[in-house]
Amino acid sequence: MAPSPPADYTRGMRVIFTRAGVMRGVGRSVPLLLGIAPFGLVVGVISLGKGLSLAETILMSGLVFAGASQLLALELWSDPPDILAVAIAAFVVNIRLVPLGAALSFWLDHLRGWRLWGSLFFAVDHSFALSVAAHRGGERDAGFLFGLGLLSWVGWAAATAAGHLLGAAVALPPTHPLFFAATATFVAILVALWRGPRQDVPPWLAAAGTAVAAQALRLPAPVPLLAGAFAGAALATLTEGRRARARADREDRA
Repeated sequence: MAPSPPADYTRGMRVIFTRAGVMRGVGRSVPLLLGIAPFGLVVGVISLGKGLSLAETILMSGLVFAGASQLLALELWSDPPDILAVAIAAFVVNIRLVPLGAALSFWLDHLRGWRLWGSLFFAVDHSFALSVAAHRGGERDAGFLFGLGLLSWVGWAAATAAGHLLGAAVALPPTHPLFFAATATFVAILVALWRGPRQDVPPWLAAAGTAVAAQALRLPAPVPLLAGAFAGAALATLTEGRRARARADREDRA
């Protein structure tokens, strides 16, 4: 991974939004399709089993654009479906995106109109991780985030549609390695965010420990996921705030 630029350079850099930045984001997200496609196929197969039509599957993937919440919604799907319960479950799972959006403020704070709302709509875990890594490397074009999410959104909708069309042809047992594709993708993108054990291990341990503890208490899904996410985010925010104040104090004394 490329070293981070000097702090004074990052702090003074002007944020822009260009077509070139969007295309860089699109290009950077191409490898992610290898992880998105198998996960989308699984969601498409499950949606077929739950009685959703191809149009309904594509519409759900296009509007929700979140694999974990879609899987949970499909698990709760009944005939007739309890729309309110399904919507609340998906909303709760996607609350984890709130701190992700806040962490992308280095770009989002400078956007307005469709650039802002489009970037927020397309932002998911993958695009968040790669955007943070790109920003640390000196990227100043907020179109990068938009491009990352745009191709991921198209790929996700296409993969779920393909899963629905293939149907029984891709019906696999729950233990098939294909179902590990999404998890493997999340683990891989952590490499780009790694800054060293001192900075990253404590919040990651806090997130994992909190999630495991919540699971041990038999709290219902998605409470363990949310508890771990907010615990890790809170510790990381507290730590980064202390470091920022310490840097400011050193600069003032200098």
